[in-house]
Amino acid sequence: MIRSVTREDAAELCTLYNYYIEHSIVTFEEELVDADAFQVRIEAIAETHPWLVFEDGGDIVGYVYASPWKARHAYRHAAESTVYLAPNQQGKGIGTALYRQLIEDLKAQSIHCVMAGIALPNDASVALHEKVGFEKVAHFREVGWKFERWIDVAYWELMLG
Repeated sequence: MIRSVTREDAAELCTLYNYYIEHSIVTFEEELVDADAFQVRIEAIAETHPWLVFEDGGDIVGYVYASPWKARHAYRHAAESTVYLAPNQQGKGIGTALYRQLIEDLKAQSIHCVMAGIALPNDASVALHEKVGFEKVAHFREVGWKFERWIDVAYWELMLG
């Protein structure tokens, strides 16, 4: 079931996200986030942009949200997307379902384009984004340093308008 995020989801989402902080390069955060801080993030984004969760059997197994691309007013029709799935839930179509709903919600808000930044390598995320129509538009070499190594980041873009 896909639904909008609620304040009560913060602790569960935080646990899911913290897994990636500790075990992967997909986020450049290095310090774990507590539920209160995560709740503040939810409230700041969900006030103006869609934030969706995928619930299965009462557990949240994935989430996707859009946030402003840049702060300047002329960017108001652009958004950046973020998606996270529980590690044991990848490859089940959950990310695709979340993204399809997010895209519909963004179209309803007159968002014209969506950007997604992906730390590389990340074949699963690249495949997900390309499956729903994103195209690679930029590649930045060695812009992040985590786990004692340099990490590239590339951007994919989806035109909605």
